[in-house]
Amino acid sequence: MSEYLGYSINRWARAISIRLSDEWDGNTIENKEDVKMLQEVLEESLKMNVEGCKKLIGSSIIEDDYFDSNL
Repeated sequence: MSEYLGYSINRWARAISIRLSDEWDGNTIENKEDVKMLQEVLEESLKMNVEGCKKLIGSSIIEDDYFDSNL
């Protein structure tokens, strides 16, 4: 399993997908199923594109110390 900054890419992909789907403008009570679908699609896409996932880490999308600050 691939890792980056001490955490698995799968864990990073999940965190990024949750962050993006939570902050999506369409995230409303009426669209909860769409939010879940978006999160799942993003997570699977990021797992398959490891280099793309790594590019997002340390950007304004997700901090490189995200897991350290959320313990």
